[in-house]
Amino acid sequence: LVYRGEYMVNWSPALGTAVSDLEVNYVEEEGTLYYFKYMLADADDASGEGAYIPVATTRPETILGDTAVCVHPEDERFKHLVGKEVVVPMTGRKVRVIADDYVQMDFGTGALKITPAHDINDYAIGKRHDLPLINILNKDATINANGGKYADLDRYDARAQLWSDMDAAGLVLKTEKHTQRVPRSDRSGEVIEPLISTQWFIKMDGMAQKGLDAVRTGQTKILPERFEKVYFNWLENIQDWCVSRQLWWGHRIPVWYVEGVDAADLAPGKGAKDGAKARQTFFVARNEAEAREKAEAVYGEGVQLRQDEDVLDTWFSSGLWPFATVGWPADNEEAKAELNKFYPSAVMETGYDILFFWVARMMMLGLELTGEAPFHTIYLHGLVRDAQGQKMSKTKGNVVDPIETIEAMGTDALRLSLVTGVTPGQDVPLSLEKVQANRNFANKLWNTARFILIGLDDMPADAKKALAVTSAIDKDELSTMPLPERWVVSRCHALVDEVTSQLKSYDFGPAGQAIYAFLWDEYADWYIEISKRRIASGDVEAAQRSRRVLVYVLDTCLRLLHPYMPYITEELWQKLPHEGEALMISNWPQAEGDVLASDSQAEKQFESIQALVRSVRNARAEYRVEGFKKVAATVFADAALADAISAEADAVSTLGRIDPAEFKVVEAGQEASETAKAEAGNAVRLVVEDGLEALLPMAALVDAEKERARLTKQEKTLVAAIEKLETRLNSPGFADKAPAAVVAKAEGELREQQEQLLAVRDSLKALP
Repeated sequence: LVYRGEYMVNWSPALGTAVSDLEVNYVEEEGTLYYFKYMLADADDASGEGAYIPVATTRPETILGDTAVCVHPEDERFKHLVGKEVVVPMTGRKVRVIADDYVQMDFGTGALKITPAHDINDYAIGKRHDLPLINILNKDATINANGGKYADLDRYDARAQLWSDMDAAGLVLKTEKHTQRVPRSDRSGEVIEPLISTQWFIKMDGMAQKGLDAVRTGQTKILPERFEKVYFNWLENIQDWCVSRQLWWGHRIPVWYVEGVDAADLAPGKGAKDGAKARQTFFVARNEAEAREKAEAVYGEGVQLRQDEDVLDTWFSSGLWPFATVGWPADNEEAKAELNKFYPSAVMETGYDILFFWVARMMMLGLELTGEAPFHTIYLHGLVRDAQGQKMSKTKGNVVDPIETIEAMGTDALRLSLVTGVTPGQDVPLSLEKVQANRNFANKLWNTARFILIGLDDMPADAKKALAVTSAIDKDELSTMPLPERWVVSRCHALVDEVTSQLKSYDFGPAGQAIYAFLWDEYADWYIEISKRRIASGDVEAAQRSRRVLVYVLDTCLRLLHPYMPYITEELWQKLPHEGEALMISNWPQAEGDVLASDSQAEKQFESIQALVRSVRNARAEYRVEGFKKVAATVFADAALADAISAEADAVSTLGRIDPAEFKVVEAGQEASETAKAEAGNAVRLVVEDGLEALLPMAALVDAEKERARLTKQEKTLVAAIEKLETRLNSPGFADKAPAAVVAKAEGELREQQEQLLAVRDSLKALP
């Protein structure tokens, strides 16, 4: 499973370490293709192209490490040269011409220089043809002693100097611009060098298959499902994993080497205790003491040990996290109990950009080392972008600094903005305006709770404690409540159902938006306004019942909102009457399988009342009724709704700014309704919905004389403006010479003002 060997790795000269394939970004960049001569070693072999084979490369400095020139076995231009020798430019070394069907005859010159120590494809060809490996680079990307006179030069300086020398020697053919895929470090941005290095590797075949099987069989589900294809593609094409890194941070590789021992001299019984495994030159252990114990069992006391200087790849260490932090490897009963309790976990939530870096590796390591997948669901969210969906960049100036945002608007506002603005796997467009809106919501929530808490200040301790929510309001209790209370509790229970269902299906955004809308648009804007009248009415029973519902609904909503806004919800819940230590560990409002009480009739009737109030408010706004002025209203509704409106006449009057003394509710279709309509006289008719109408006497809506004066003045202004526009448009000089866009704009203004004039005159006619 784990082995150490000399293989091709991605080397980052700036970081001084090997990096994984996933930490290399291939960028399309314009470079140069260098064409040069590979001279034949024996002049008698000259034929076809002359005394040389033309070769092209994008990295001339690697010529110093060439160990062959490769052509296609069917290429008529070069097949007669296979097996001959050519001279490596500027070194004098002779290398063979080999044939391999990897070569594309129609690309470049059709002949490849082979540098097995510095190119992954050349490395594979070298393995097939048993070519030597010549490493020409130091760890800092300078040329080493194998580069001869170019030793100690930076790779790019060596490239320039070598090419100049080849040109002087008559070996240069030409150069041309060439677009190529350049491997750059994800961390440092520098060009990665393929390099032969001794590293630790993990074999991926078996582990990758287990990771594939876990998702394909449904043991683990990836959301959104489209990322399963990405996951499969990566695991199906994975290479052995280089897990050693040459960095100073990370878990140091737990391997100790025996110092001063030549592995070639170790034979059974020589330099070791009889019967011991004398050929073992390193020991794997949890610590040095354990390594020494193992080594001394082989070499005797006093053996010198040296720990491997490399560290483990960060993603390897991270991949162990799901089980290594909860008791694994469970070598005692206590650890075993801890592991069984916490592993496997349930849901892994992270960004889609580290599906390979981390998630797939947790899956493979978990399955390999514990036999179980670490989680049943992998939920992938998107990346945070700016309001226009662009990647945040200091250069663009569109970065939203989370620390500054939290200091200005609060952690909860930022959390809610991020979670409610996302669908699974889609990037999150974030603007400060959205965070500002959610800060306002947090303020609204705080003030709502503050209103309730002020009302509880004078209550006896026992009565206040009795308001703590310990279970859901059941159907029997709900049925005894007045209409607004039945409505808000039923709507609250519907919200619990909706949010619970959405969270189960990982629709976090819509769930958060639903809580926001209910708290602001229904609970605060409607029920709290109604409850104020109940509490101030002097009716002790009504006030107590209203406080019960206020606390119950807010407590329920705080539980629903807690995953989104943990800080403000915890703070407010602690101030409310409650049972339990913390909101974080309190019960969810709906137990598994429970059906919460609801009242669809109450919801429908109250929605009709809401529609009535909105219609009255719209009429007031349309007729510019001053805010302090109350209007008269006669409402016509079917029997059941009329009774409901009559029972809540105080609430309707308060919300609609209707004069209670001038507020009548009449059953539609009865003789009394016709009488009421006649008594209303000149009135504005509001058709609210089927079976619900209202009449607002015009005299109650406006001061007729004042309104007539205002409208008459507006009429004169519009008439003058229209005459001016008509004169301008009828002028031959304007119509013939003005740009078409200017004429069109003037015509549009004329039509708009003519429509306004008609509306003003209609309003004048409607005045009593």
